[in-house]
Amino acid sequence: MQLYSFFNSSTSYRVRIALALKGLAFDTIPVNIRLGEHRASTYVDEVNPSAAVPALVDGEMTLGQSLAILDYLDVKYPQVRLVPQDTEARARVLELSMLVSCDIHPVNNLRVLKYLQGPLALTAAQKDAWYRHWVAEGMAGVERLLDKHGQGPWCFGEAPTLADICLVPQIANARRMGCDLSAYPKAMAVFEHASAHPAFRAAAPDHQPDYTA
Repeated sequence: MQLYSFFNSSTSYRVRIALALKGLAFDTIPVNIRLGEHRASTYVDEVNPSAAVPALVDGEMTLGQSLAILDYLDVKYPQVRLVPQDTEARARVLELSMLVSCDIHPVNNLRVLKYLQGPLALTAAQKDAWYRHWVAEGMAGVERLLDKHGQGPWCFGEAPTLADICLVPQIANARRMGCDLSAYPKAMAVFEHASAHPAFRAAAPDHQPDYTA
């Protein structure tokens, strides 16, 4: 199994966590999105038509988009479930996962931030304000969901799920960008708990072969 990944990509981070939780060995193939390697014609044509990371190669199967990869892994390698099979528990996990993946991440990824400072000519301060605004909007929703439905040391119970896999990389990036996360104690408690888990530690950006400070 091979994972095309960038150390600071939160979507790559999600897949690395899942692979570690499931105990699946893989080789990392770094793709430096800061240098535009994800847009190289060979990568787009041969690996990921979305021109993004991550991309997973599992035998004859090559797949992009982190949520699709995570669903694929959960179906093919169900020894550790990321999404519960119980209908209500599944819905809660997906609700929080989608909040992070669909509401927060898309407006804060690197290509959006580059567009803000490039064609739209925003200053660095304006770009940072954009980032922090949308993180605050999304994290407030996360905190309300955890306050109403969360339980246990993880988002929803005694074991990590897709919700934790999505939330932890988002918080890691928000901290790196200097966001004030003090208003989200339940989310931060999950983050701190996850930070001590071997799979989450192994998947962290500073443990990757392409890591640069």
